[in-house]
Amino acid sequence: MNSTASTTFKTAPIDGQVPGTSGLRKKVAVFSEPGYLETYTQATFNAIEPAGKTLVLGGDGRYFNRPAMATILRMAAANQVARVIVGQNGILSTPAASHLIRKRNADGGLILSASHNPGGPDGDFGLKYNIANGGPAPEAVTDAIVACAQDIDAYHITDAAAPSLSECGEATLGNMVVEVVDPVADYASLMEELFDFNAIRKMIADGFTLRFDAMHAVTGPYATEILERRLGAPTGSVVNGNPSEDFGGGHPDPNPVWAKELFDHLHGPDAPDFGAASDGDGDRNMIVGNGIYVAPSDSLAVLAANAHLAPGYAQGIAGVARSMPTSAASDRVAEKLGVEAFQTPTGWKFFGNLLDAGRATLCGEESAGTGSDHVREKDGLWAVLLWLNILAVRGEGVAQILKEHWQTYGRDYYSRHDYEGLDSKSANHLMSELKSRLSTLPGQSAAGLTLTGSEDFAYTDPIDGSLTTGQGVILAYEGGARAMLRLSGTGTEGATLRVYLEQYVDPTGDLTRDAQEALSKVITATSQFAGIQDLLGRTAPDVIS
Repeated sequence: MNSTASTTFKTAPIDGQVPGTSGLRKKVAVFSEPGYLETYTQATFNAIEPAGKTLVLGGDGRYFNRPAMATILRMAAANQVARVIVGQNGILSTPAASHLIRKRNADGGLILSASHNPGGPDGDFGLKYNIANGGPAPEAVTDAIVACAQDIDAYHITDAAAPSLSECGEATLGNMVVEVVDPVADYASLMEELFDFNAIRKMIADGFTLRFDAMHAVTGPYATEILERRLGAPTGSVVNGNPSEDFGGGHPDPNPVWAKELFDHLHGPDAPDFGAASDGDGDRNMIVGNGIYVAPSDSLAVLAANAHLAPGYAQGIAGVARSMPTSAASDRVAEKLGVEAFQTPTGWKFFGNLLDAGRATLCGEESAGTGSDHVREKDGLWAVLLWLNILAVRGEGVAQILKEHWQTYGRDYYSRHDYEGLDSKSANHLMSELKSRLSTLPGQSAAGLTLTGSEDFAYTDPIDGSLTTGQGVILAYEGGARAMLRLSGTGTEGATLRVYLEQYVDPTGDLTRDAQEALSKVITATSQFAGIQDLLGRTAPDVIS
């Protein structure tokens, strides 16, 4: 291999633009400013010391992916990376990247995505670093990247052009090997190991119908290969399956608002038996049965209760972990199974230690993210396949399985209310005011509900003992109701207040009410206690899911 000359460019620190739990996300216009991507990439390299290492590189195909990937490859060569394994045409879903890091024993990986955020020239872009276990970088690593980003004066990049990523095979860039791989093959093989493809294939051959909406995002090629080619679903069962730089002009977030076409189709006269969708980078999912929507919190609970029906989990599960805003439905399953249940902060990285230690097998977030110990990311298509495996073995429909689950465990009525585009100062003031009153709230009543407890949620990792604070406020009401409030860090403009609302009803209660109706008292009480109308001037949320 021949060395290639590299150039060092002066740069300025990134002031105030630091990564959160999902890496760094900004508008394309920001990331494409001269030196911006380069500065953040170099800060990451400075933090991880990549010389001689093997890295995985991939993205969701959104706008700016291709030029950004070429830049990162040229910088990797200049920083003496030994090998970069990259998906053909730069494509790798986030769970597939996690699997590839683990399968190839890579030292880490760079994933180019803004997850479920919109794409296109006016959309969003993102970059995050995953560590050698395949999961998002823990706080110690992100803190190091932040420190480097705020104290940097140069970046290094080779003068040579990056090789084409259109064909699988190896090329060299200076002394670095660039290995282009099929982005789907290894992931699809892993799914065949975990699930009973024969049972699912037979169910489809016997007339079971399904529709998967890839939302013009990265899971299109994966779903087409697995659902249509390997499992025999008719051609056209996967819709919007070609990844697009702007996600077909849509918002690639799999929920009843942004995947409305699929949601309406499953509630229409010609509905198939099963519907599902995934997001921009393939780590989220939405499950819809014929005439019934499955809330993400319920999905996690149903999967935990039935995971043993799939070959990969036939020995049972070690435990279930959920993020704090996710409903307690999975806790009830864990209790009945006699396994551990964990409540963690929001962010998939908090599940990593539990998965690595064998304390949890399934994990989930209310924001449509579900996964297991097969990778260290949430995995949208994995959740779809586990649902299909359960349906095939039980021989029942989604609605029947969900209703039987409620009749066994009770129902956690659940909803998320998002107040978007808020003035950041006002949103932070609301949270500060609420936190200042937490000790005085228990015993107070509103809308006929009495608060029994309140806390500013903090988490002590049971594996490494690390403490994470300031994760949002929990309000506990009498009668099994909860509300959780937190500011979201996944957007790129303004602030979003997310209010999560939960009301438990035991198996003898009314399990068929409309969720918003069942939650009406919790909604009103929480708005009053938090001062949403007084402090934000909002009388209703922008999005209800």
